[in-house]
Amino acid sequence: MVVRRKKKSKKRRGSRSHGWGAGKKHRGAGHRGGRGHAGVGKRGASKKTAYFALGIKPTGKTGFRKRRDIIKKPNPINLKDIEQRLDKWIANKQATKEGDIFVVDLKKLGYTHILGEGKLTKKLKLTCYKVSASAKKKIEEAGGSISK
Repeated sequence: MVVRRKKKSKKRRGSRSHGWGAGKKHRGAGHRGGRGHAGVGKRGASKKTAYFALGIKPTGKTGFRKRRDIIKKPNPINLKDIEQRLDKWIANKQATKEGDIFVVDLKKLGYTHILGEGKLTKKLKLTCYKVSASAKKKIEEAGGSISK
């Protein structure tokens, strides 16, 4: 024989709270004084002092946050990587060759720093924001130059 059970909602019909305790509970945000930090300190100073004693600020968002799109992360490139990518950049017209000197604007390519790892065999005329001392020395020794 099949056992037929009533649903909980049907069982609770006629009971004032439907099993949620006080009559006003389980109706939304009203029982909590609003959602989140809303309602904190709305009833005089009694709640505020308790919150401050615990070291909790009674309001929601505070402070200042920098926009993530404004903050530029450093994007360095080594001399060995520049030499490896020169042919590709010239093919894509991102760099040019004037005689025996390669002209590369690293700012346009998205690089911020030139670092000195690797050996240079080609003359380079580079444009970048920052250059390490070792990279500057190697570029000038190879017969190249740097501009900012």
